[in-house]
Amino acid sequence: MGKFEEVAKKSVMQIKPYVPGKPVAAVQRELGLKDVIKLASNENPLGPSKAAVKAMAKALDSLNLYPESGAYELRQALAKKLKVKPDTLFFGNGSNELLQLIAEAFVSPGDEVMFSAVSFVVYSIAANITGGTIIQIPQDNFRHNIDGFIARLSPKTKLIFICNPNNPTGTIITKAEFEKLMQAVPKNVIVVLDEAYFEYADDKNYPDGIKYLSKYPNLIVLRTFSKVYGLAGIRAGYGVADPEITGIMERIRPPFNINTLAQKGALAALGDKAHLAATLKTNKEGRAYLYAELKKLGIKFVPTQANFIFIILDRNAMIYFEALQKKGVIIRTVFDNFARITIGTMKENKRLIKALKEIK
Repeated sequence: MGKFEEVAKKSVMQIKPYVPGKPVAAVQRELGLKDVIKLASNENPLGPSKAAVKAMAKALDSLNLYPESGAYELRQALAKKLKVKPDTLFFGNGSNELLQLIAEAFVSPGDEVMFSAVSFVVYSIAANITGGTIIQIPQDNFRHNIDGFIARLSPKTKLIFICNPNNPTGTIITKAEFEKLMQAVPKNVIVVLDEAYFEYADDKNYPDGIKYLSKYPNLIVLRTFSKVYGLAGIRAGYGVADPEITGIMERIRPPFNINTLAQKGALAALGDKAHLAATLKTNKEGRAYLYAELKKLGIKFVPTQANFIFIILDRNAMIYFEALQKKGVIIRTVFDNFARITIGTMKENKRLIKALKEIK
């Protein structure tokens, strides 16, 4: 053990550092490839809105000034779009930061933090940073097991994370399941509905978390500009909650955590309806194509409500990852023989399928 490991919090030393999807540049360097596509991190294959890029470029000359801490313009625009009051919004350096801030605000050592066993890995990181006790609920056919969550509630339960649609499986909880959970959860337990992929969900039984906020004051809904809006690189996320909760979040939120370019870019992207429509169309068409081709290849998959597909392979996923990487295609392994592939442009999707045919 190193001399500083004894000084660090024990809960921090239990954290496995987050490993992001492998960058294109890394594969190019390692394998000497020029043409590499990344279908690993659920990024928007169409790139950012041109309106957002223009707005950010225009703001470059003001970078000597601190950003407006309260994100006034973005706050007003979001409040209008979502039909919520401005004081119900709080902002973060991506929704990843908000997950950590929420845990820091509400979880004390020994408090239980509950989430699905196969879900976004940052939940466990946030829980460990605060010294919370992690309670992982086994899934039922790659879906959140709501009855399992309810059965495991205890006096120590403080925070529940529900990723909907779920990353990495792409499955959802229904309106009925969500209502069942919220009615069972004590009012002093915070429920975080992580809706990073909200815009992609088209199932009529998918619950829009924001519509439930007035009914459940202990609910926090998180969304992001990283996915459908194509702005992962600027880090802009937001939460919607009861004003009492947002007031608590403002106590610990770093004062300039959403930078000038993030505010300007997110605001412009929010108004670019054409880019949003094109993104959703690309995803829907790509999803249908990949479903058909994966079936032909005999590769099992879980039907998705997001912009990625959870696939079940006949061998360890790392074998596929390394073989595809040599062909200039990056996917994301999950564990064992499970992997996640981002739905790309049709050109990218066809290249993936071609590579899979060659290595299968």
